Amino acid sequence: MHGTSGADSGHGAPGRTRPGNLPAELSTFVGRDGELADLVGLLESGQDRLLTVVGVGGVGKTRLALRAAAEAARSDSGQKRYCDGVWLVELAALRDGDLVDHAFADALGLTDQSPRPTRDVLGEFLAEREALLVVDGFEQLADACAAALRDLLRRAPGLRVLATGRRQLSVEGERTVALAPLPPEQARELFVARGAARVPGFWPSATDDCAIAEVCARLDGIPLALELAAGRLAALSPDQLLARLDDRFALLKDGGRGALPRHRTLRTAIGWSHELCTPRERLLWARLSVFPGPFDLDAAEYVCGGPDLPADEVLDLLGALIDQSLVIRDATPAGVRYRMLATVRAYGAQWLEEVGDADLRRRLHRDWYVGLATWYELDWYGPRQEEVAAGTESAMPNLRAALDLCLATPEEAHIGQHLAGTLWFYWAGCGRLAEGRHWLDRALSWASTRNDGARLKALWVQGYVSLLQGDTTAAVGALHECRRESLRTGDELAYAYAVHRMGCLALLTDDMPRAEHLLGAALRAYRELGEVNSNVLMAQAELAMALAFQGDLDRAVAECVLLREACEDSGERWARAYALYVLAYAEWEHGGYLAARGLLAECLTINHSFHDLVGLVLAMELVALVSASEGDAAEAAVLHGAASQLWDSVGLPLFGSRFFGAPQALCERRSREELGAARYAACVERGRRLPVPEAVARALRGPGGQAREGDADAGAEAGEARSGPAASRES
Repeated sequence: MHGTSGADSGHGAPGRTRPGNLPAELSTFVGRDGELADLVGLLESGQDRLLTVVGVGGVGKTRLALRAAAEAARSDSGQKRYCDGVWLVELAALRDGDLVDHAFADALGLTDQSPRPTRDVLGEFLAEREALLVVDGFEQLADACAAALRDLLRRAPGLRVLATGRRQLSVEGERTVALAPLPPEQARELFVARGAARVPGFWPSATDDCAIAEVCARLDGIPLALELAAGRLAALSPDQLLARLDDRFALLKDGGRGALPRHRTLRTAIGWSHELCTPRERLLWARLSVFPGPFDLDAAEYVCGGPDLPADEVLDLLGALIDQSLVIRDATPAGVRYRMLATVRAYGAQWLEEVGDADLRRRLHRDWYVGLATWYELDWYGPRQEEVAAGTESAMPNLRAALDLCLATPEEAHIGQHLAGTLWFYWAGCGRLAEGRHWLDRALSWASTRNDGARLKALWVQGYVSLLQGDTTAAVGALHECRRESLRTGDELAYAYAVHRMGCLALLTDDMPRAEHLLGAALRAYRELGEVNSNVLMAQAELAMALAFQGDLDRAVAECVLLREACEDSGERWARAYALYVLAYAEWEHGGYLAARGLLAECLTINHSFHDLVGLVLAMELVALVSASEGDAAEAAVLHGAASQLWDSVGLPLFGSRFFGAPQALCERRSREELGAARYAACVERGRRLPVPEAVARALRGPGGQAREGDADAGAEAGEARSGPAASRES
């Protein structure tokens, strides 16, 4: 063998000559502290002989691998484990799999003039050595690279490999490390650092920070995209940069003369992945671009399937896109969902437009999600309410796109009215009153053209949402129009819903006799029409409230007992929570404070799990009153403070109702008298600062702040169910 290694010309720590060829870093390494530490730890341990860092193009795989390899080589264990060097093998420029072995030999500085196979030369050279190979950009030669590494790892027990690519190598013993985009803070740090390097003295103002945060979000936290964007700061302000991101591929180019060819523009970085896909994978990629949010397999098969791409092939093709880091698989409360980064989706959308398939796929997408919402509405009445809530939450980006498409033209506005009305359970039951109002107002801005029933449904749902927000003027207008038009068209069911929600309006505006009359009439109409769902059960709960507020507690309790039995039979929980609220109110009236707390504990837990802020805040106000009645004025004031900040997210506090406000008024009077004005105000302010999960957990505690048996677990479950961004989402 006539071979040489590059031991004398390698790079290493200052003042030390070590074999290897790792390039020196030309810019600061930003972020990735956790990922870097984990990867260095894996390299130092040496237990995994093949580590593959996978991720979408431009996510920073190469930079992380080189930094990790350098740090591992400098550590005490690394100096022993990799005493024969750390070598970078760059394969991105190759297209011929037969040249893979030669690329390895070149990286190691081997020359051999004999006719022996290069693989044998490599195996003999590495057989007795302790070395680390960093193999970068193998995806277009994955099979050839996998075969070479499999062979070399068998021949050289001291060899370790750190590979980077957009897919795994599928070699036995391989450990895959998935690299996600940068989180928001690290994305901002990288953008600002690269901006300062390009524009001396650059430091963002408060206004710039808002634009930078949006730029980082729009670019998915992909380091390459952020660095290319920061390069534009020499000519553009952050606001100007943000305004031009709609055409990100035209804007984000010129990565510098030292950049790899595939990293000089965002288009080529993503296009590199596109080139490596088969024609059918490219077709699925393009069609999946119509999904702006997470989707499941059934949706992908329906929307993307067709004669040229049979639905039964979608699963395998989707798996191939996942393997190439183009689609991300997530385990969510709604089940397994798939999603694309916005940059990957934007590239696919351009191809979809070019092949002329965009309109058809958008309509198929719209049809699927209209059907999904219809199915969810039916499923809301039953034991699957939590699954429906989670599924709707996951589907909202797609449902918004469907609504947008429907409401773009008058010819299809009736479909948008149907969809906006069908989602009533989500708007009212899952804390999305403000968004529901937005879509309902927009849908009803179109005149009815083809389907009066869709418009009538949207009208009563708009009235319902408006009255819960405390906007009685809008509610009256919508409900009166619904009643008038349902009489004109003979739509008895729409008329029953209009009467029901007008009864609810009377309830919230303190006209209890009228509320009792209208709610009773609506319930009779529902029975005659055979209508059975959560709305019907809510009408019973609302009738019970009207009776209770008039002092007829016996009839109110009787209604709620029947309602609770119906909920138990059907598995319905949302309406059950309101029955529990009325039963707790009756117990408080009779001095049964402990029983009231037990009922309210379940009520709070249900409402919190659905993020039903209306039900949640009513129950919390009643818990505060129970605390005051038990003599714990300070705790009552804290809970009232927590409830008051929730009302800020709902609408008019206690609907402006004297009856609904009575518990709060009594609680405030008792607590203020006992604590004094200053201490009472301090306790209220403390409650206002509580995050929602903490406020709920506190409300579930018994007298004296001690958790009663069973309530602590309920509070913990409630806190887990709604912690995170959704817990503070504005309704």
